[in-house]
Amino acid sequence: MDCVRTRFAPSPTGYLHLGGLRTALYGYLFARQHGGRFILRIEDTDQEREVEGATEVIYDTLRDVGLLWDEGPDVGGDCGPYVQSERKALYRPYAEQLVRSGHAYYCFCTREEIDARRQAAAARGETFKYDKHCLGLSPQEVSRRLAAGEPHVIRMNCPTEGETSFDDMVFGHIAAQNDTLDDIVLIKADGLPTYNFANVVDDHLMGITHVMRGMEYLSSTPKYNLLYQALGWEIPRYIHLPTVMRDATHKLSKRDGDAYYSDFIQKGYLRQALINYLALVGWNPGDEREFFSLEELVEAFSIHGISKSPAIFDERKLRWFNASYIRRMSAEEYHQAVLPWFAQAGVDGLDTRRLAQLMQERTEIFSEVPDMVRFLAEMPPLDTSLYVHKKMKTTPDIAAQALALCRPVLEGTSPWTEAELHDRLMAAIADSGMKNGQVLWPLRIALSGRASTPGGAIEIAYLLGREETLRRLEAAQRGLTA
Repeated sequence: MDCVRTRFAPSPTGYLHLGGLRTALYGYLFARQHGGRFILRIEDTDQEREVEGATEVIYDTLRDVGLLWDEGPDVGGDCGPYVQSERKALYRPYAEQLVRSGHAYYCFCTREEIDARRQAAAARGETFKYDKHCLGLSPQEVSRRLAAGEPHVIRMNCPTEGETSFDDMVFGHIAAQNDTLDDIVLIKADGLPTYNFANVVDDHLMGITHVMRGMEYLSSTPKYNLLYQALGWEIPRYIHLPTVMRDATHKLSKRDGDAYYSDFIQKGYLRQALINYLALVGWNPGDEREFFSLEELVEAFSIHGISKSPAIFDERKLRWFNASYIRRMSAEEYHQAVLPWFAQAGVDGLDTRRLAQLMQERTEIFSEVPDMVRFLAEMPPLDTSLYVHKKMKTTPDIAAQALALCRPVLEGTSPWTEAELHDRLMAAIADSGMKNGQVLWPLRIALSGRASTPGGAIEIAYLLGREETLRRLEAAQRGLTA
């Protein structure tokens, strides 16, 4: 295979969508696997929808997950510039070449005129397609209107007979009847190219050998191929990818908070887990493996493993992946990762390393950590019903006895270590004749106000420290006797 050149060509209209990120990932993997080059191109021809700062977000996201490009706006290359708006002068000469060869024409129809025809088509129950109205203008009329400076676009002149077909590396042979193809706009009234035209010109000039993009472009590809043929250019290989769905009927959406990479990072997902899982959304390695580093994905990736069916992005599965990655972290890695979330809960002044040890096995996504540990910074309101536990054989009365047993033990504990707390409490329980659960369950409730906590009563007492532990114990005793 000649030098493989793939590209990722996002539009800076917002944050990077997970579907787009997967396209970038697959393009990167394919290029790296074949010793080729991965190109980043910013397609900013839709100036009205461009979002300030979105280009930097694209850069940051790709770098964050390790998808480093060989050529692009910020690194240069032999085929630049790599921002479409900076290539404006390149497109019109090719469009005019198409006009001269009869494969395109000037169109002076106003938006209002086209809207009226679209409405008329809808009233007839027909799908609107531009009717080649301006194709019939004489050369003299066209010249006169151009000289007068009339607003215009350049439209593609699609054939009306026969068919246009191509072979996709995922979907196989695709054919379209030419009479169904619309005369799409190539150059807009503002002089900028449309996506449909710019991507063809840029892919050719940048030597792109394999075009990888979403399957929503399958229906447009015959028109792109007609442009390639009309310009005498070699047609690249196509790899169209299945749509990323939230479920069987719904695409990922911003409204549901599941569309963009940044949404998941803000939720506290690990980037390694996210990119690993995203690789498997629509692709199967052909064996039972699920966990891959980026380097391992480069080796394992194959076009043959890409599904034709829409791919479900299951956040429950992603959560499982994330939890698995968290379990694989070293204690120090987890501690550093969880510190900002501890700070959100106001517990960063405690022994965070010990708290991290207690939390690592309980963490699935980091955004849930603050709520799980906030009781250490702020005691929840008293709920006496928590003292009732059938398995532990506790009631509010037994709880009051248990706390009365614990108080002098805790007051006399020195040094304030887990080991010392454990030994003294367990000795006192044994001497009392009570069951361990009858004492430790009420003590944990008294110190946490929670039925479920990271660590038990002894660990919580250690984390809180002597003063706060005794303060909470006293408050619980008052509450139980009130």
